[in-house]
Amino acid sequence: MNSSPIGVFDSGIGGITVLAKAIKLLPEEKFIYFGDSANAPYGIKEADSVIYLTLKAADFLLQKGIKALVVACNTATSVAIETLRISLGIPIIGMEPALKPAVETGRGGTVVVMATPLTLKEKKFKSLMEMYSSKTNIIALPCPGLVELIESGVWEGSQIKRYLSERFSGLNTNEVTDIVLGCTHYIFIKDQIIELFNSKIRVIDGNEGTVRQLRRVLASKGLYKQDMQSPLFDQSLPEFYFSSSKDKVLNLCKQWMEKQINSR
Repeated sequence: MNSSPIGVFDSGIGGITVLAKAIKLLPEEKFIYFGDSANAPYGIKEADSVIYLTLKAADFLLQKGIKALVVACNTATSVAIETLRISLGIPIIGMEPALKPAVETGRGGTVVVMATPLTLKEKKFKSLMEMYSSKTNIIALPCPGLVELIESGVWEGSQIKRYLSERFSGLNTNEVTDIVLGCTHYIFIKDQIIELFNSKIRVIDGNEGTVRQLRRVLASKGLYKQDMQSPLFDQSLPEFYFSSSKDKVLNLCKQWMEKQINSR
């Protein structure tokens, strides 16, 4: 099992941001990525539909012989993580909005959580809000339609700027000190979010925390490949699978991922 790959799953391309962090922190491991782009976005679907699609994706990756699964999708984690853990006999690592670091290391201002509508209305996120809302002002900001824009390859330009301006128009942006990205897709537009606030804010995501948890779980289960040499980044590694063909966007993602891996 130690030499078996790790599966990384998302509703589309967003989980590639988690994959890039995983390759960087766990370069000795093999990875298989599956993006359910034919059914993206998950954030506007009914919970039962998300559970069904997540189980179907997990089964696809299990057939590839994975030793662990990273659900690199906040919405799928919120809705389906418990069902996965009951159904699958391998370690399951999920995502959640990084509210804890935002609040505990924050500057006392407003924390905005950008996420899909379904993520924000699920019990998992509401529990997070209850845990930290007494410590600072937290605003949950649903972002319908943003995943679709990012899935289409629109990461820059006036369309993204207009969308972000409209989403934040009802908030007092002068009070915002931290923005939590509650969807892995949103990391592709992190620079545009920072630009909107003139670099006066912190933008926080849960990717590194998720990968560090993956490493801890692999070690505790005796599945961590500590004795292997780190492979150089190669487009043949990891394996990529998508439920629909988006070659142009996939090439953009691979270029972005290689840049992230090679950066310090």
